[in-house]
Amino acid sequence: MPLASPLAPPVVIVVDDDPDVLGSLKFSFEVEGFAVQAHDSAEALLDGDLPSKNACLVLDQKLPGMDGLELLRRLRSRGDALPAILITTPNAETKRRAALAGVPIVEKPLLCETLVDQVRALITRSGED
Repeated sequence: MPLASPLAPPVVIVVDDDPDVLGSLKFSFEVEGFAVQAHDSAEALLDGDLPSKNACLVLDQKLPGMDGLELLRRLRSRGDALPAILITTPNAETKRRAALAGVPIVEKPLLCETLVDQVRALITRSGED
């Protein structure tokens, strides 16, 4: 009799245009047991498919072209409801827009433990819905 397959790990979808930050976040989340989809632009994420559950978006606010909050707005408008975290060094306007979108901010420079804890909490909360 075959062994039962283990549950798939939660997925973190990271969007950041800085290759060093993207690589660092990918590595940090993988070490913590997450599967990671890494994208270097908002458009790259929009062109792909997203999981429908057991996942969290980590979006850089300062992306070239479309910023992280606009990316989130477009995802929500097409029905993607994954929880999200915005990573940035926020100003008052970004804080206001993030609050209106209902998305928490983890400030750069990133504290990976804080970001990982936030992602775990959001995935857990979204799985309870």
